[in-house]
Amino acid sequence: MKELKIRKDDAGQRLDKFLKRYLYQSTGGFIYKMLRKKNILLNGKKASGSEVLKENDLVKLFFSDETLLKLTSTQTDLERVTEPYLKAYESLAGISVIYENEHVLFVGKPAGVLTQKANHDDISLNEWMIGYLLTKGTITKESLVHFKPSVLNRLDRNTSGIVICSKTLTGSRLMSQCIKDRTFHKNYRLFVVGKPKREDMLTAYLKKDTQKNTVTIITDEGNEDLPAGFECIKTNYRLLQSNNEFSYLEAELITGKTHQIRANFAAIGHPLVGDAKYGNAFVNQRFLKNGITSQMLHAYSLVFTNMPKELSDLSNRTIICKEPDTFMNLKKILFTGE
Repeated sequence: MKELKIRKDDAGQRLDKFLKRYLYQSTGGFIYKMLRKKNILLNGKKASGSEVLKENDLVKLFFSDETLLKLTSTQTDLERVTEPYLKAYESLAGISVIYENEHVLFVGKPAGVLTQKANHDDISLNEWMIGYLLTKGTITKESLVHFKPSVLNRLDRNTSGIVICSKTLTGSRLMSQCIKDRTFHKNYRLFVVGKPKREDMLTAYLKKDTQKNTVTIITDEGNEDLPAGFECIKTNYRLLQSNNEFSYLEAELITGKTHQIRANFAAIGHPLVGDAKYGNAFVNQRFLKNGITSQMLHAYSLVFTNMPKELSDLSNRTIICKEPDTFMNLKKILFTGE
């Protein structure tokens, strides 16, 4: 018999999901059969699997040692599972941890690094982050069987800036809900062609083409006959600096859709400098000599107000990811003549 005491990190999830992670070599059918036959008990009672676990709950598995060994991770399995994370932590450069607490961490991603894998062999920020937590001792090889930390928001490969990550199940659940409810402000810094208004709220409609990984924008706010698939997008912005030919802006995402900032500014005649997908090819070529090879878009800050109790240290806090050197250099070139 094996007794499992539910830790704080495992609380808040359904019993069947916990069991599927722990008995990772088993099937869902086997787990439900064991629950029906009372070979698995929750707090000494028969369970269905739908129960939401609380900290210090007791799960008892009435299996032989041999069966349990077959259904759970061996040390060799654990070494094999964690190897990619540790390699990613060693190999990816330029990533920084900006702030972390018990449940979440905020990481600065450089342009050129994937937030999450696009293909099986990719190395992404997500793997780096897990490798960081393993190396620091925040998580263990064994704990990854029950819960795997992950990034909670995505930036395009060639967009730099803040990425929010979970360290615990509680952090994942609470912060994901805050992202969904838009309980904090997400601000970006960007360079565009031309000089837009000093400040404005952009309202448009966006449709994504998943096969081409591009979006189409309709800027006519009064259009009542929109084709199917278009969603309303809103972006606030303010002008920080301009020489009339180029401008440096701060934009706040009111909605958060794929390529929203890049496509919306291009649609109003102010494409982002360096943007190969929605930008101006002549302008992009001009700045190649300055080392600008991707869109000049940076997730600059997160501004929090009132946060849940477990994330209370974030209340009224602003998390900032300093602009990369390419941004600082371009500001000098455009606005000081250096």
